[in-house]
Amino acid sequence: MLVVAGLVLAGVAALIHVYIFILESLLWMGPRARAVFGLSPEQAGATRELAFNQGFYNLLLAVIAGLGIVLMAVGATPVGATLVFAGTPVGATLVFAGTGSMVAAGLVLLVSSPSKWSAALTQLAAPLLAVVLLAVGLAL
Repeated sequence: MLVVAGLVLAGVAALIHVYIFILESLLWMGPRARAVFGLSPEQAGATRELAFNQGFYNLLLAVIAGLGIVLMAVGATPVGATLVFAGTPVGATLVFAGTGSMVAAGLVLLVSSPSKWSAALTQLAAPLLAVVLLAVGLAL
């Protein structure tokens, strides 16, 4: 059950990072993205290329975590009250790589820009819980 909860949270984290990708890479100059990131049109224009690139980093983290979730789900077979994961090493590794990187990026934001603590927690809370639940679930 902890593994499933961890995978669900990893999925939530991936969706959050897809949303960040959309804001940073597709909608950066629009009013919604500027409001989320607290930017003037001039600031958004000056940082457009950086945001476009950063958005793709967020998308790639989401893809890595999502692929790991799929690989774990495909290899999962219910056996009584537990789950046996035929493909755990590859799937779990991808989930940990994607969500662990999300946590690390959130911590960098928190440390480098403490005033952005809300954005940092949004970025790192779900993946951190996913890492903990998945690790504990796989260890049991």
